[in-house]
Amino acid sequence: MQPTQEEKPHGDECSRAQAAVTPAAAAHAPRLWNKDLVLIILVNLCVFTNHIMCLSTFPFFVQSLGGTEAVAGACAAFFSLIAVVVRPFVGWWLDNGVRRAALVIGLLLMGLAPLGYALVPMLSVAIVLRMTHGLGLSFSNSTTATVASDVICRPRFAEGMGYFGMATALASAIAPALGLSLMENLGFAVLYVTAALIALLGLALFAFVRAPKVDVPHKKLDVRHVINRDSLPATVTMLVFMATFGALENFVAIFAAEKGLPSGSLYFVVMSVMLLLVRVFLGRLVDERGEAFFVYSCNASMLVALLLLALVPSTPTFLLSAALAGYAFGGLEPSLQSMAVHTSTDETRGSANSTFLCGYDIGYGIGGGIAGSLITGLGYTAMWSAISLACIASVLLYVLWARHSDTSFSKLIAERKTSR
Repeated sequence: MQPTQEEKPHGDECSRAQAAVTPAAAAHAPRLWNKDLVLIILVNLCVFTNHIMCLSTFPFFVQSLGGTEAVAGACAAFFSLIAVVVRPFVGWWLDNGVRRAALVIGLLLMGLAPLGYALVPMLSVAIVLRMTHGLGLSFSNSTTATVASDVICRPRFAEGMGYFGMATALASAIAPALGLSLMENLGFAVLYVTAALIALLGLALFAFVRAPKVDVPHKKLDVRHVINRDSLPATVTMLVFMATFGALENFVAIFAAEKGLPSGSLYFVVMSVMLLLVRVFLGRLVDERGEAFFVYSCNASMLVALLLLALVPSTPTFLLSAALAGYAFGGLEPSLQSMAVHTSTDETRGSANSTFLCGYDIGYGIGGGIAGSLITGLGYTAMWSAISLACIASVLLYVLWARHSDTSFSKLIAERKTSR
């Protein structure tokens, strides 16, 4: 049921405010928190808990059905490919005013796929359902990000998007342990039924979100409406940075086991805790000072994190690397997503979010692929060292291109100060 005009959340009212504020004005910024923001954060938590529970256990499920590691790897590639291919079209649909139907479809698919794993444990079926799961994720997280963009007040937009992203961080911390524990103690059927129920919980929570009714003229399906050009500077900067995260998520656990370091799960717990702290305490900095602070400091932090793994692997440096990586991802991802989206309108907000998330997915996939090839040919030391160069490339892209774009918070704040 669509909300009436009177039911629209106060985020719509705040969307008429200016995109960036000075530190003095920040104290008088409109109220950030409202029921709809809290609910969409919880829905996003359900989306990513479902996704990461299945992501961390699916290779074991494939092996239990007689598949090989190569089959599991192919499933992961198909999952990402489906998400990247479909996501721009989801953005076009969102830009045509659709919010509720898109997320309902996504959450239903994210529930049906793991339910299918549990009820029909066959390898061929699992492969098809894995692609269906990727389709569901592309619908779900593109829409949750767009609804969050709808309800967050513009003067505190980056801060709000940082809080929204905490759901991903929390899911990254709890979902792998939850999934593996259910798999080991109760079996795959219970694991995947639980994942389906979590998607259903997200659907129930979304029923109480007053997704704003967006009245926009219908857009024809063409590349100009599928790829949002205004979001490209932030998207490409993030894409290059994400190569580092793709390498970490895919290989740090295996690296730790080979080097006799603490478990990979501990690395991600430390990283997730730091990520949460950054988003709670530093999110407002983007609104006050622009994204440049995070682009420079987060890329520097990730560069050091990777070089610690490459050059001085030990228990203290392993944990320090995790904390630095958590700061890097925790600060850079919401600041660049805010940059990609904050100047968008009702007619372009969906494509802006989907374009940014496509860059996120592509960078993650490229990073994992490059890292795997480098490990096979040259080993881990060379891989961590080489992949750290992505941090330098990300900064160069920002300095030469992104910071000069009209979507840059830093540029808007600088112009505001000059005009005073």
